[in-house]
Amino acid sequence: MIPTQRIILGTGLAILLIITAASIGLDVKSRSDAAWVNHTIEVLKKISDLRLLMRRAESAARGYEIYGSPSFSEEFQAAHAQIAPALADLKRGVRDNPDQVMLLEGTEPLALRRMEIAAEAMRLRAGNDQSGIATLQGKGEGRGLMDTVMGNLDRLSAGEEQLLAARSQDSRRTGIVLLGIDIAGALVIMLLVVMVMRESQRTQGALKSTLLETTAANQQLEAAVAERTEHLVTAHDELRLSVNVLQSTFRSMAEAVLVIDAEGNVLLSNPAAERILLHRTGMNLRNLRTLSDVFQGDGVTPLKPDELPSARVLRGEQFEDMEMIVRPHSSNSPRHLMISGRPMLDGQGRISGAVLVYHDATMSRETERQLYQSQKLDAIGKLTGGVAHDFNNMLTVISGNTETLVASLKAQPELQRTARLIDEAAERCAELIQHLLAFARRQPLQPRNVEINAAVADIAKLLRPTLGEQIQIETVLEKGPMTSHIDPSRLTNAVLNMAINARDAMPNGGKLLFEAHRVVLDEAYAQNNPDVRPGPYVMLAVSDTGTGMPAEVQQQAFEPFFTTKEVGKGSGLGLSMVYGFVKQSGGHIKIYSEEGHGTTIKLYLPPGEGMTDVVAAATPQAEGGAETIFVVEDDPLVRNFVTAQLQSLGYKTVAASDSKTALELIETGQPFDLLFTDVVIPGGMSGRVLAEEVAKRRPGLKVLYTSGYTDNAIVHHGKLDDGVILLTKPYRRNQLAEMIRKALNGSGMTAS
Repeated sequence: MIPTQRIILGTGLAILLIITAASIGLDVKSRSDAAWVNHTIEVLKKISDLRLLMRRAESAARGYEIYGSPSFSEEFQAAHAQIAPALADLKRGVRDNPDQVMLLEGTEPLALRRMEIAAEAMRLRAGNDQSGIATLQGKGEGRGLMDTVMGNLDRLSAGEEQLLAARSQDSRRTGIVLLGIDIAGALVIMLLVVMVMRESQRTQGALKSTLLETTAANQQLEAAVAERTEHLVTAHDELRLSVNVLQSTFRSMAEAVLVIDAEGNVLLSNPAAERILLHRTGMNLRNLRTLSDVFQGDGVTPLKPDELPSARVLRGEQFEDMEMIVRPHSSNSPRHLMISGRPMLDGQGRISGAVLVYHDATMSRETERQLYQSQKLDAIGKLTGGVAHDFNNMLTVISGNTETLVASLKAQPELQRTARLIDEAAERCAELIQHLLAFARRQPLQPRNVEINAAVADIAKLLRPTLGEQIQIETVLEKGPMTSHIDPSRLTNAVLNMAINARDAMPNGGKLLFEAHRVVLDEAYAQNNPDVRPGPYVMLAVSDTGTGMPAEVQQQAFEPFFTTKEVGKGSGLGLSMVYGFVKQSGGHIKIYSEEGHGTTIKLYLPPGEGMTDVVAAATPQAEGGAETIFVVEDDPLVRNFVTAQLQSLGYKTVAASDSKTALELIETGQPFDLLFTDVVIPGGMSGRVLAEEVAKRRPGLKVLYTSGYTDNAIVHHGKLDDGVILLTKPYRRNQLAEMIRKALNGSGMTAS
């Protein structure tokens, strides 16, 4: 080799050494950039873990304040113990960033102070220090601290995400430069070859044609390298974008996603999995099985170990929407889950792991259950109303004639005693029917503005001697006037029924608590309770410290004739009557109960408007008269009974069995002073329509309606229409006399 060729070759080798050194340096920097990116991701994870610990501690403290369950206290202590180490670990992670360190040092005392407040609230709750709890809640310090801490953690996370973006950009640039240097090295090599070839051309003419061919090949290679380089850069950018999109999608999914290996170890999990399942990377599903009871979709049949989703999918099964109910051994609520599973295969077709996707259907299933329960109760109510109509017709005749029989047997005490027994039995049947009608929402209400605090105080006074000294009665009433538009007598009956149930649930004594507050049920609550309209309500709660109810009893508590008491100690109509009264009043009712800890029943009543209505004074007992009463009643037994009773009071009577016959008699000019008609009658018209037709012919018509249950013809939204007087069946002679006189005196006009 001639000296010129050696010089050229030496120079080229020196340049290659320089490029190699630069490539090594950039490779070191690329590794460093990747390490910083991983470090930033780890810091973001520590911030997320700290946020989760704070939320868990606060949720456990709130649960303990509400329910007083020791499991909430244990969960709080476990989370509390991890917060300080988590703060210290996070501080070490951000020590390279002074701004983040300063922000974290400002956040740490706030977070610890929030935990001190939560711990103090739990101590006060454990000691039942209500005044201390009220003082602590009044300060509102805990909520503000929690919001500040969460805000600071969000700022920390945002700062780290900015660092992650910057460091990822640096890593990308370094990779591109490194790729460029590698290409430059290749070009230098090619340049050396070209230079050597050209130098050789001057000294070795015989190699001229070969050198030209080599040069052309090198040019093609250079173009191919440039094109390949461009493709690699583009592919690298697209790959990074795809990874970012997949990571964002994975982390933002509402469904919990787990990627497991063949041993059941969690290789990858998204935030939803940690929130819904409390599972995260590194855990083993087989070990987690011991922390919960798992059932099939019916919530009763246990799932065998080989039926679990992880076991099925690792056997190679693929499935969609497998239903499963998980009841944790801790105090966490049960979860209704829908699971899909797909096995993963390696290059040889063997199962190497699986992907499981969990959808939390707890809320939708609970909404479906509540809707089904509401529809079932409505159906029972409609059936009950129809049966009650016929019973009340019969009871009107039985109780009326028995009343007359008792009065006529004064000279025969033995027979009179028997007649009284029949009369008492009829009265009990009437009460039973009234309870059924209350459940069916077919009982006419007479709502007015009632001051709830005064009503609750009066009921508490009435109950104290009734319940006995072993039951301690307390009231917690919101200060200031608080009215509700309801029927006061029905409210009293409802509260008395709930109080009696509470007493029976506390055979060894206990505490009965009445609470009244103004509340607002929002759209979110209404979505979870389909029968609720959002808006303001007056909440009246009755709580006891008794035996409590299991979930299956709570679901049937409002059904008529359902009772857990011994035979003869309860009719099963108490809570069904309360349910019907609240629903007919336009309100909402909810049961909260836990076995061994007592029961709370909350009535959400419609708020009143304006001042409390004054109760009208009782009217004196009415007597008979000499007017003519037109009786329209389809049941012959009831019609004969009513006409006989009216005649015994001195009235003249005209009777018809249906609306058509009644209208024909009236069109002939039949004189009368009062139309006394059943609401539901044959003949093509209801009693209300008949009265309206008669009023067209005889303006100023006076009408008294009667019915075995309320009907939409005269009752709307649970309240009698204006100007309507109704005598409900069954009724006594005195009630009949009083209502006839009331209607004749001018207050019973037909509605136009």
